[in-house]
Amino acid sequence: MRKAFGAKADGIEYAVRPGAYAVVFNPETTRVMTVRNGKGHHFLPGGGIEPGESHAECLEREFLEETGYRIIVGNCIGNASRYFHSPEAGAWMSDGYFYMAELAEKAQEPAEADHRVEWLETERAQQRFFEHHGWAVIEAARRRTQRKGGSQP
Repeated sequence: MRKAFGAKADGIEYAVRPGAYAVVFNPETTRVMTVRNGKGHHFLPGGGIEPGESHAECLEREFLEETGYRIIVGNCIGNASRYFHSPEAGAWMSDGYFYMAELAEKAQEPAEADHRVEWLETERAQQRFFEHHGWAVIEAARRRTQRKGGSQP
């Protein structure tokens, strides 16, 4: 499944940044793990895929750096992109691959000092993210609910 968000302007060349991101739910609630940076922005754990790196390798590396946890990477939720313009960096297309994941053990403190884990209710998290991250959370919650055979969170 592929979704696109944001408006792609004609005549503009966008730098493409592929990334992999994990959606992790608290198994006992409808809360989803987010990372909050020093600027107060929430995002899904994950980030840019390095050359030669698989999606799973990227997720494992980024998740450990940002949260201090190891993860078990699950099924792919889908691929979603977001076109945007940054005053500092110009025109970008964030090309995100989103995966279900489960927490494993805490291995270290986050490597990025201004990052901290926050668990947010699914709908609140979805409202705080960029559109493509929000889409992934809602899609993951829908699939989680179908697996459990219950109503949507």
